[in-house]
This record gives sequence, structure tokens and C-alpha cells, in this order.
Amino acid sequence: MTIMRKALTGLIVFLVLLGLFAFWVLRGDTAQLTLDKTTGPKPQLAEASPQWFPTVGIAKPIGWAEGAAPVASEGLTVTRFADKLDHPRTLYVLPNGDVLAAETNSPPQRGPGGITGLVMGYLFSAAGAGDPSPNKIVVLRDSNGDGTADQRFEMTNQGLNSPFGMVLREGRLYVGNHDAVVSWPFTPGQTTLDGKPEKLMDLPGGGNHWARNLVLSPDSKQLYVTVGSASNIAENGLESEMGRAAIHEYDFTSRSSRLFAEGLRNPNGLDWNPRSGELWTTVNERDMLGSELVPEYLTSVPLGAQEAWPCV
Repeated sequence: MTIMRKALTGLIVFLVLLGLFAFWVLRGDTAQLTLDKTTGPKPQLAEASPQWFPTVGIAKPIGWAEGAAPVASEGLTVTRFADKLDHPRTLYVLPNGDVLAAETNSPPQRGPGGITGLVMGYLFSAAGAGDPSPNKIVVLRDSNGDGTADQRFEMTNQGLNSPFGMVLREGRLYVGNHDAVVSWPFTPGQTTLDGKPEKLMDLPGGGNHWARNLVLSPDSKQLYVTVGSASNIAENGLESEMGRAAIHEYDFTSRSSRLFAEGLRNPNGLDWNPRSGELWTTVNERDMLGSELVPEYLTSVPLGAQEAWPCV
């Protein structure tokens, strides 16, 4: 066998092995349980299947066609209130009916290097989350009450840094930046954020989960702030997770903060149970344990709760 033939044979074998490896990686892990078995108050949990390569499916963001809208449940109607926003992530309705929309994205940060970093960058870009943060809050106003925002005003300020959560309290608008909670004097109807903001509290910045949501207690005496983990399963060490995977409580009377609950990989949605008065949150759980683990969940959050991330 000539050297050329040996080299060609070796190349063919290499390409076949590379193709099989690519097929194995791209095929991913196939779920075995039906959706109804893995959802609800008592989901069936499959055996863990740790992965070197995550099974990820990215839906291509295409937007709604002109005049199109989601199909609503019986008795409800969905209309388009506003469009052509730049990566809006959260909404907050003011007492006068104006709607605030935070146009935001991840802050600039150094992610993991190597293949992991390349894959993460591709996935974020494919999902429409790879662009710089607009760092704006847009006021959407329906001036004639027809259900459509016919006026919009962009509020920009150097103090906006990947803004997410927003609440209004006693003449001030509080905003959850990725690294701090800040506020400005604000009156409903206002369309600008002027001057340097006042900092309420610092927060651990950046990380895999940078969005900081806010909610006031029913009596407005406390503010609750979500801070997601910096990683999937604390693979960079617990030191990098200090103050993270948690909900913080700020008390306006004492002007102090404390950890309210921990062990929540990425808490985000926040609201109060109107009957029990309990705080509830939605949690994005860890990846790379197979297509059926770990379920995202909605849970009540009593003071001192420890949901055990990253230990489970």
C-alpha cells in the first residue's frame, strides 16, 4: 500500500469518526416521559443523565407578522399594544396607565474560553441575546384608550446598566441593574430620567444569570430582589456564588438588606399570594442532566428558605 493510499484511508477513517461524533453530539438526549408526566404539582422525575455536551434546541426568533397575535383562551382577546421594541424584557404598569418597558441585555463580560465559550456565544446569538444592551426604559402611552400605545418616549441615563426589574415607590422609580438597585425621583407621566441615580444597594454583577427582578412587599416597606447564579452548578467555585442564587430583602425603614432565601439557581418572576400573603417565585434550574431534568418550578418562598442548589 502506497503512502498516498494510507494517508487517504486514514483521512476517510477520521472523517467517518468525526461524522459519528458530530451526529452523537447534535442528536442530544431524547426525552422518555410525556409532558403531562413531568409537569404539575407532583412531576415524575427521571434518573439523572449527566452530559458532557448539553442538549439544546434554540427556537429561531422571527417575530409576529403584521397584525398577528397569540391565540387567547376562550373569553379573552389579545391585541398588539406596541411593537418594534429593542429586546424588551420586563414591563411595569404605572398608576396613570403608562407602561414602562425595559430594553436590555447582558452586560459586557468575559465568558468561558475555548469550545464552551464558542458554543455559548453561538447559542446566545441564535436566540437573539448576543447584542449589546440598549440600556433604555421606554414609556408606552395609550393616550386615547384604544388599547394601542400611540405614544412612546425613550428614557436613557448613564445610570442604567442592563436594567431589568422596575417598581415605583413614594415618588421614586427603583430599577434593578445587573450590579445594583438604583432610583430616580419619578412621577407618573414623566418621560425622562434626569441626573445621577441614588444607589440603594450593590448586587453581585454579571454572571450567567444577570437579570435582577424587583417586587415591593404589599405594604411597600420592603423590596425584594432576585439574583441568579453565576454558573450552572457552581463549577467555578462557591466563592463566585456569594450572594447569588438568592432573593435579597431591603428594608426601607432600617436602610439595610439581608438574604431572604437561598439555593434558588435562577429565581426571576416574583409575586405575592393574595390569600396567604406568601412570596412566590419562578426558578430556572440546572442544565446538562438530560432532557427531563431538572424541571423549572414555581414555589412559595418563606423567610430563610434554602432550596439546596447547588447540592442537588
